[in-house]
Amino acid sequence: MNRREFISLLGAAAAWPLAARAQSAMPVIGFLSVASPDRWAGRMRAFHRGLSETGFVEGRNVAIEYRWAEGQNDRSPALVADLMRRQIAVIVAPGPSAALAAKAATATIPIVFTIAGDPVQFGLVASLNLPAGNLTGWTTLNAEVGPKQLELLHELVSTATIIALLVNPTSPNLAESTTKGVQAAARTLGLQLHVLHASTERDFAPVFAALAQLRAGGLVIGADPLFNSRPDELVALAARHAVPTIYQFRESVEAGGLISYGGSLMDSYRLVGVYTGRILKGDKPADLPVQQATKVELVINLKTAKALGLDVPDKLLALADEVIE
Repeated sequence: MNRREFISLLGAAAAWPLAARAQSAMPVIGFLSVASPDRWAGRMRAFHRGLSETGFVEGRNVAIEYRWAEGQNDRSPALVADLMRRQIAVIVAPGPSAALAAKAATATIPIVFTIAGDPVQFGLVASLNLPAGNLTGWTTLNAEVGPKQLELLHELVSTATIIALLVNPTSPNLAESTTKGVQAAARTLGLQLHVLHASTERDFAPVFAALAQLRAGGLVIGADPLFNSRPDELVALAARHAVPTIYQFRESVEAGGLISYGGSLMDSYRLVGVYTGRILKGDKPADLPVQQATKVELVINLKTAKALGLDVPDKLLALADEVIE
């Protein structure tokens, strides 16, 4: 073997480990959320379950880079920009703020979202059946159930003529769509509605303190990732101020809240995991229709109702998917 052949062979041998590493390199998912990780254990289990249904397990054949905005929507653009520097294969973006920030950052990297409103109205996709871009995902349409939530709360506190609605002003599209629907329902029911704002967890206590001054007989918690990620705090404040409150998800009622009406968080995150896995396997977001929640759950906590001095009508008990005693 001459010197030239030896050098060529040595160069090829040196390249083998690099080639092997390239072939074995795991795809990376960028997970962007405006919430905090300490309250998302259940949702993350559901997301990982969906990933596993398509054959992906974190640490085994896929890596995940997590970015949490800790309840501050305005941090989303910087966090997604950081993810873009990590050679992300797909971005998972729960909530409209995260999804919109991801869409503004890239038109090529696939994005999978889950939101509580209409993704067409938010400008995320062209249509539900034909997303026609690099985004797809799941919608619980919880913003659209706001009027029904007000109606259910009114049945529980039928003597109350003043009701409050809590929305997050830093989620403008979601806050606007929720407010519009609930205001229309309030007019139909002959109720006076006060719209209150909370953009961080620090705003929660002042909101509940204001309810007494407004003489509000009940509170509707609007659809928003900030509120959904802080059920314990909101439930504790509702109990402390003795305010009958309706929430989006059953997790709040399981934590001691009075009543919830909305889609299933666990279903949405599992299906987001499934879509993420399918995209990693080669499916294109434009070919994956946005999925809509087909089931809305009504959950009532009788123990909490008793503590508030409320008699739950038999009609509501008959409609409930679950009654916690």
